[in-house]
Amino acid sequence: MPHQDSLEDRSRDILSVTAKISHERIAPAAAKRDLNGTYPWEELHLLGQAGLLAPNVSQDHGGAGLSREGFSSVVKELARRCASTALVSVSHSIVAKALESAGTEAATERLLPKLVDGRLIAAFAVHEAGSGSNAGAISSRAERVSDRYVANGSKIFVTSGGEADVYLVLLRTQSSGQPQGMSMLVVEKDTPGLSFGRCEDRMGMRGTSSREMFLTDCEIPVENLVGEEGQGTRVIGQSVVGWGFFGAAAIGVGLAQSALDIAVKHAKERTIAGQAIGTYQAIQFMITDMAVGTEAADALLMSCAAQADRSPDTAVMNAFRAKLFASETAVKVTDTALQVLGGHGYCREYGVERLYRDARGLTLHFKTSEWLRQDIAKAVLGL
Repeated sequence: MPHQDSLEDRSRDILSVTAKISHERIAPAAAKRDLNGTYPWEELHLLGQAGLLAPNVSQDHGGAGLSREGFSSVVKELARRCASTALVSVSHSIVAKALESAGTEAATERLLPKLVDGRLIAAFAVHEAGSGSNAGAISSRAERVSDRYVANGSKIFVTSGGEADVYLVLLRTQSSGQPQGMSMLVVEKDTPGLSFGRCEDRMGMRGTSSREMFLTDCEIPVENLVGEEGQGTRVIGQSVVGWGFFGAAAIGVGLAQSALDIAVKHAKERTIAGQAIGTYQAIQFMITDMAVGTEAADALLMSCAAQADRSPDTAVMNAFRAKLFASETAVKVTDTALQVLGGHGYCREYGVERLYRDARGLTLHFKTSEWLRQDIAKAVLGL
């Protein structure tokens, strides 16, 4: 194994490159992407060329080989500049990691190198209109027919839907001996019978696409099965939750830090009757709450990520805790930042209202706060 110092040095170097790209190449057009609902193609390809699009993939497969801690740090830096780009990269990283961890040799060799360098963009599709955050309630099916699966059904709110080239899709299969019988299958964009609805006009994260997906007699090669048949929920735990929820939490921390930075700058520069508003106690109290909340969310995220890295069996509950606290902190901090800026904060020019809109979506995406509270409580109570 590499020496710990070399791992830390490499992580620092990767984070430094991420910060440079985020500041110089991603941040300048973030507001425009939000306003126009423009998908970040150029930014994704840039991240792919820099080896940052799927940094959680091992070095053996061309990735950066980052731990959950390192992955979270990269996502935080991206989210500080553009949460939409960060969200797309997290969704992409989930699929890449799932393929590396549980994909067949044929599918992994064919797709993973292109996912790592950005030649292909990936997305995952779990939610359905009748299931919400309850993956166990899905009804879309895939039946095994000789050397292929034939899939029918639909998914909603697919991040990068219609834009991505590769989709990791949860489908109910005919597996015997499995109580739920759900499997993960890779569906490629050029598959006959795969289609998409209109792009949703959303409140925030407008630099991504979100569409409904339709599968009509889609024929999927058996080699595109990820994990064992009937073990789709295990793949969700290992990749979507075990990595993606840490990414979602990191987006929350990045948004909070960005809002805090803007509020502090404004409090120093904005004067009323010749006095900086940062000298007023009311503003100071808000800045304190923002700073402490952001630091607490960051500390919990990194602690949970470190625990999950040491003991992967704990990844799910640690991810739930980090995502719940970080997403709700992001909403509070961005809302407070808007208050610090007053009327200026309500204007697009200052960027805080975009941060608030992006943060608000995090309490809905990757399981709602209510579902997370329920899952965490059951674990604490031993239910």
